Amino acid sequence: MKVTLERTDLLKSLTHVHRVVERRNTIPILSNVLLRADGGELRLKATDLDLEISETVPAMVEAPGATTVPAHMLYDIVRKLPEGSQVVMETSSDQTTLEIRAGRSRFALQMLPEADFPDLTAGDFTHSFEVPAADFRKLIDRTQFAISTEETRYYLNGIYFHTVDADGPRFRAVATDGHRLAQAEVPAPAGAVGMPGIIVPRKTVGEIQKLLDEPEANVAIELSETKIRLTTGPVVLTSKLIDGTFPDYGRVIPQGNDKELRLERDEFERAVDRVSTISSERGRAVKLAMSEGRMVLTVNNPDSGSATEELVVEYDAEPIEIGFNSRYLLDIANQLTSDTAIFRLADPGSPTLVQNSTADDTLYVLMPMRV
Repeated sequence: MKVTLERTDLLKSLTHVHRVVERRNTIPILSNVLLRADGGELRLKATDLDLEISETVPAMVEAPGATTVPAHMLYDIVRKLPEGSQVVMETSSDQTTLEIRAGRSRFALQMLPEADFPDLTAGDFTHSFEVPAADFRKLIDRTQFAISTEETRYYLNGIYFHTVDADGPRFRAVATDGHRLAQAEVPAPAGAVGMPGIIVPRKTVGEIQKLLDEPEANVAIELSETKIRLTTGPVVLTSKLIDGTFPDYGRVIPQGNDKELRLERDEFERAVDRVSTISSERGRAVKLAMSEGRMVLTVNNPDSGSATEELVVEYDAEPIEIGFNSRYLLDIANQLTSDTAIFRLADPGSPTLVQNSTADDTLYVLMPMRV
């Protein structure tokens, strides 16, 4: 194999694919990136056996062929090469090393045979559709923070994507960790209706988010019961899905919360951030006391002191005191897009519904804490 290409193109592609590779691997081939040169392009591919990313870049191919070399090392080499340089990659005559040349720099990386590299893409995909990158990015951005990190409830370790019929077909994403829930939806694209409900793992969600950097583009999505494949531009991402049943989240979304609180989102976020300075790392509890036209935020920490702050709000229901994890409040406030936030409350022991004041396809549910 001998191929010449622009450092900029190679670096951009390696940035996408090398992130999949775990730094510590018991299987040597999984530390490597697959390079396949043919027909005027170089295809790069990396996998961790659950997730695979491949990308093609234009290249001058003098001798077609394929090999694998350590992914992180190749990325670091290319990253440190001078900007604007041409990179030549050529396998040695004895097929044991890949020689990399750029200007006066010379490197030789140990190779492993291409035949040993695993392939995740086998199998049929039963559903396929296209969705605007901006819509798919919105679904991820609005819900990702609520993904559970508790490995025992593995079915919560991702975002649940499915379609619903609510005033027309909708493509919905839901994530929850049992303490908070985030839901976002966009109009369902043609072909998505009837798709199986799928749980996309946390690591895959993070990689998809980084790939969706062109909002004007479309993302082609293919699904089966066990895998998802996304294609955006020259990048193809294939991932296994979480094999589990997502809980009936509709049961925890409150319907009868009759106490409505309206407040200025930025002002509330800053106030929570200030008073939570006092909170303990473990507890993080902040108490919200609502009465007509005002809210008092209180944090008490036996080890360090206390903090209070008062806000002017729109509230005319009966007074209520309720406690929340300040970190969770800040996460949700950070996702809201309108200037005014709406909290719908029932009582100190029941979940609270949080939404934007403008017509919006997102909602958040927050479980209270004892304070």
